[in-house]
Amino acid sequence: MTDNKLIAVLVTNGVEDVELTSPREALSKEGYQLCLISQRAGEIIQGKKGTPFLIERGIDEVQPQDFRALFIPGGFSPDQLRGDQRFVDFTKAFLEQKRQIFAICHGPQLFIQTGLAAQLELTAYKTVQPDLAYAGATVKNQPVVVSDHLITSRNPNDLPAFNQAIVSALTE
Repeated sequence: MTDNKLIAVLVTNGVEDVELTSPREALSKEGYQLCLISQRAGEIIQGKKGTPFLIERGIDEVQPQDFRALFIPGGFSPDQLRGDQRFVDFTKAFLEQKRQIFAICHGPQLFIQTGLAAQLELTAYKTVQPDLAYAGATVKNQPVVVSDHLITSRNPNDLPAFNQAIVSALTE
C-alpha cells in the first residue's frame, strides 16, 4: 500500500477553507492526491469563507482500503458529518485498522461517534477538547500531536507544523 498516493478527505459545507487548501497544497507537492468525499459525487460544497470545492466521490462509492490515509479538515463540516453513520463507519475503519489519519480543528469530533476516543491521544480546537476528554481521549493542548497513526492539530495557526507532520508521516 505504500505506493498508494490517494488520500480520502471527508468534507461537507462549512469546512474551514484554509484547513483544506493548505494541507492539500503541501501533500500535492509531495505527489499525493486528495479525493474529496461527501454525500454525492459532482456536488459543489462551500467553505466557511466561500471557497467552492468539487466533491469527487460520494460516501457510498468508496471503501477505506482504497486510500493511503484519511484527512478530516475542520470548520462546521465534521459536526455535520458525524450525524451520518456512513462517515462515522468510514472513520472508524481507519481507527480500528490503525491506518494513517490526519485531523485538524473540529475534525476530531468524528472520533467521538466511533466509540474509540478512549484509545486516542490527540488535540483539537479548544471547544472540542473537553468533548474528546469526556469521551475518554487523552487530550493535549499543543500545536501538533503525533500518536502512532494519528496526527492532529488545533487550528489554522498550527497549519505549518501540521502540514510538516503529515508530509513526514507519509514519506517515512
